[in-house]
Amino acid sequence: MSSVRVLVGTRKGAFILSSDGKRDAWRVDGPHFPGWEIYHVKGSPADPNRIYASQTSSWFGQVMQRSDDGGQTWQTVGNEFAYDGVPGTHQWYDGTPKPWEFKRVWHLEPSLTDPDTVYAGIEDAALFKSTDGGTTWRELSALRTHSTGSSWQPGAGGMCLHTVILDPSNPQRIYTAISAAGAFRSDDAGETWKPINRGLRSQYIPDEDAEVGHCVHRIAMHPSRPQTLFMQKHWDVMRSDDSGDSWREISGNLPTDFGFPIDVHAHEPETVYVVPITSDSHHFPPDGKLRVYRSRSGGNEWEPLTNGLPQENCYVNVLRDAMATDRLDECGIYFGTTGGAVYVSPDGGDTWKAIVHDLPAVLSVEVQTLP
Repeated sequence: MSSVRVLVGTRKGAFILSSDGKRDAWRVDGPHFPGWEIYHVKGSPADPNRIYASQTSSWFGQVMQRSDDGGQTWQTVGNEFAYDGVPGTHQWYDGTPKPWEFKRVWHLEPSLTDPDTVYAGIEDAALFKSTDGGTTWRELSALRTHSTGSSWQPGAGGMCLHTVILDPSNPQRIYTAISAAGAFRSDDAGETWKPINRGLRSQYIPDEDAEVGHCVHRIAMHPSRPQTLFMQKHWDVMRSDDSGDSWREISGNLPTDFGFPIDVHAHEPETVYVVPITSDSHHFPPDGKLRVYRSRSGGNEWEPLTNGLPQENCYVNVLRDAMATDRLDECGIYFGTTGGAVYVSPDGGDTWKAIVHDLPAVLSVEVQTLP
């Protein structure tokens, strides 16, 4: 029987939650790197034993970690992001120059086919690539030095490159999303980039139809339909059916179209999940009820999923990288909260159960489906 390994990054360490295919009884291992912020932990699709982790602190800076045995042991690998390439310059909308600086790794995206290749999304917004298991890094600098770069600005959490998606049907195609610049696509493995924000509308920038400047929170793709993308934006849930060349809104009957995570069912490319929160100033669920919303039609019609989730006095948030799915026959959905709980639904969202309570605030949740 297959099993699952849930990789959880928190404000004070990483945790590994393990279960068999029933996803009923769980083993909790951790904290790994106690006391450190672990922004993201993700396993390699090409090797179930390979895991990468982004470890950071305001005192010691960024540290990259790698495990080759499923998280039992770890080794520190290369951290020379800031010196690989020539620093560029961003400008705010008022034209004030700001030197580029390296702050942290927000997102790690291992290659679909090679366990030694991994991408890192950085704050300030930049994309790096390693082909030797994280030992050395090279910036794909054409993104940061794009002609629109002078008009990028930070979102509330910083100017972070938080989403990296690799197209399983086209090894040359990479998608990224930057807060608050928007979404970008490369069709030549990162040598050149194209903004893909047509159809997005953003109220709080000078030009609502601007090519860049949109605060994208997360993008999701189903591997069987890579031309279709789903986006949770700073207000609005969006969909593209032409690889990001154009977008349309699918917020439908959601109670609010503000939120951070978005994900797709492992076997149903038209089944999408979001977690609405009240607003950009109130980062908690409407009415204090924790609800995941599911659309089985690719958007527009949404249903609340509440069975097993707290429905009163719940004022937590679910961050952009804190939702994931497994690949078991009956797809499991997972998410973690800023209140330190990690939930699982072993039946596609119909029922929920807390795997663990009272962890530090959860920053990321990823899942490895193991043979």
